[in-house]
Amino acid sequence: MVISDFGGVLTTPLVEAFASVQDRVGIPPKTFGEAMRSVAESGGKNPLFELECGRITEAEFQVELADALEPLLGHRPVIEEFGHLLFEALDPNVGMLDLIREVRRDGIRAALLTNNVKEWEPKWRSMLPVDELFETVIDSAFVGCRKPDPRIYQLTLERVGLEPDQCIFIDDMQINIDAANELGLHGVHFRETAQARAEVHALLA
Repeated sequence: MVISDFGGVLTTPLVEAFASVQDRVGIPPKTFGEAMRSVAESGGKNPLFELECGRITEAEFQVELADALEPLLGHRPVIEEFGHLLFEALDPNVGMLDLIREVRRDGIRAALLTNNVKEWEPKWRSMLPVDELFETVIDSAFVGCRKPDPRIYQLTLERVGLEPDQCIFIDDMQINIDAANELGLHGVHFRETAQARAEVHALLA
């Protein structure tokens, strides 16, 4: 089975999309990072991780972030459109979508494992034919844990009914690949499309 990440693998790079949104809403990347650290230190938890685990809503995340950004920027930023702008800045990665279609045509199963936001589900699902490509979708926001927590990989394996060594896992974050490898999955660290396609085909051969 091939298990793929969503953002940064099946889409154009997330880093570029985040940079575009930060530029559009007038938040320098360094300042955004400082605000995230401030919220994490005051509350003891990373707000993005809490959002991706479905423990806080997008609206709650926005209030926490705006509260932290206001003293750093000297004004309260308007960030309610952050998610909308992010998806405007993302495009499907056709080469990787084609890879999933190819493996499916060869009779190989495919699943999607994503760290995501509950309120963003309609947006990312509208970007690609999810149900055509993937028999199973595991979204961190709906299962209460996120990569690289081993529990989300174990949950994925339980849902697809396979052993770790029967699965290839593609992700653009090395920390997520390391966690998958530790559990016995065959990790493919996505750096660019041709490299990832070649590595997946080599493992399948």
